[in-house]
Amino acid sequence: MTSASTQLPAGGKATALPDDSHVSAIVADVVAERAGHLFGLMGNGNAHLISRLTRRGFPFTSARHESATVAMADAYHRATGGVAAATTTYGAGFTNAYTTLAEARIARIPLVLVVGDAPSSGPRPFDIDQTKAADAAGVVTLVAGPGNAAAITHRAFDLALQTVQPVVLAIPYDLATAPPSDPEPLEPLPAKPIWPAEPAQLDRVADLLAGAERPLILAGRGVLLAQAAEPLRAVGDRHGALFMTSVMAANVFDSPWDLGIAGGFTRSHRLDVARHADVVLVVGASLNTFQTRYGTLFPAGTRIIRVDNEPDPGHPAAEYIRADIRPFIEGLLERLPTATSTWRAQVPEVSQAEFRSSRPSEDPDEFGPDGRLNPRAVVAALDRILPAERSVVMDGGHFIGWAPMYLSVPDPHAMVLVGTAFQSIGLGFGSAAGVSAARPERITVLVSGDGGGLMGLADFETFLRATRKGVVVVLNDSAYGAELHQYAAKGLHDQAMLIDEVDFAAVGRALGAQGTKARTLADLDQLHEWLTTHEEGVFVLDVAISQKVVAEFMAESVAASG
Repeated sequence: MTSASTQLPAGGKATALPDDSHVSAIVADVVAERAGHLFGLMGNGNAHLISRLTRRGFPFTSARHESATVAMADAYHRATGGVAAATTTYGAGFTNAYTTLAEARIARIPLVLVVGDAPSSGPRPFDIDQTKAADAAGVVTLVAGPGNAAAITHRAFDLALQTVQPVVLAIPYDLATAPPSDPEPLEPLPAKPIWPAEPAQLDRVADLLAGAERPLILAGRGVLLAQAAEPLRAVGDRHGALFMTSVMAANVFDSPWDLGIAGGFTRSHRLDVARHADVVLVVGASLNTFQTRYGTLFPAGTRIIRVDNEPDPGHPAAEYIRADIRPFIEGLLERLPTATSTWRAQVPEVSQAEFRSSRPSEDPDEFGPDGRLNPRAVVAALDRILPAERSVVMDGGHFIGWAPMYLSVPDPHAMVLVGTAFQSIGLGFGSAAGVSAARPERITVLVSGDGGGLMGLADFETFLRATRKGVVVVLNDSAYGAELHQYAAKGLHDQAMLIDEVDFAAVGRALGAQGTKARTLADLDQLHEWLTTHEEGVFVLDVAISQKVVAEFMAESVAASG
């Protein structure tokens, strides 16, 4: 028996494989140790790295455009909570992934992007300074070489996890196949700062909650990262609080008292309840303008306390306490008396029964004013048709206003929006492929608009290849809807905002999927029938939606901008 790193030619003498015993091979072996999957696209700068991993059977998904490499890895992290890995070649491969790298940095996604780079001897005519480019996006670059390949790769993963940020690991072209040399020691990675919970702050917050008549707890992704969902729910249950979450913490409480996602995705009947809160404890959420519904989520005068271990973004209405989340919540739980609030008993019975339901719809009419389907009615119907064990993945665009409002998910890792942090569209197919690789036991539901869908069309095939069972829902208004509602409504000429209608179901069928174009709610029955008769495959539902229906978050944004 021979090892995976050798082969026996006709003469019987073992020879090294071309992807063995060099810098790229060493980096690849650490990637295999630290990550569960690699997403990439092969080129001159990373061919040896990928070959080393695929030869040994390590899970690898190839994109069709480099932007999807990081999008897949980003979504893989969001779907699993684990550190992710991606790879591109140098030059155009790196720059093609730049948008998704910026998205990962702003969204604070721990992933390692292994890239080829210019030779250590100096740049070629087609090289750019990738380190400076990454730095401009706020991303650190580490460089692998013969003396540090293993250690620096481990450092990249350690740094990504500690900072909750992407890290670029560059392999200079002329060092990719260089043999290892004597190890070069690395300086120890500085310890992550600790922010202890101050007893006086804990006492004050406990007193505020104990004195509240209508307490509300709003949890963000920081609660997930701190593994603090259980004690935070206990705080709310002990005091009879209601809950809300950010979109990246959807359903983190798994509670019948969860009012859903805060901000632009909040259902109207839940928003009416939330606005009666007198004390709001915000934990691990930034309180950005979207989460606060452009400042309208809570009335002026509501007492808001925000606890996080990240720097304060400066929300004017919130008192900020910087502390590590789980110790703070555990300290708070120790100080809280038995519940005195009766707010849960005061919530209208209809709201109690329907906190987690797609009903009642804010607008149940089947059609919009232009005769095309009303997207609210469509997505509310899909909530009842799609299997409950699902991952819901969204591209960016105006259409995102409806899926998070009406589509429930089993846990926070099942609601994935890649692109919204950087205000990008076109990342849906790639990110959905990453989710399919991460959670193959669940059906992957991609919700896209037609503009973003066309932009990311190259990785439609990647999604089909990576997905055991999935549904693509294209909310197709034949337009860039966000621009229509922000600018055409103000009198700008709409020619560049309109898109000739594309039948994505026909495109999907050409690539091997099944699907239909939906123009009535009755047409959704074809999706229901397919779901009941197919264990595997992808169904594409292209829904002709109205251009005249404006999402709540967009209406709030337009109103806030004047």
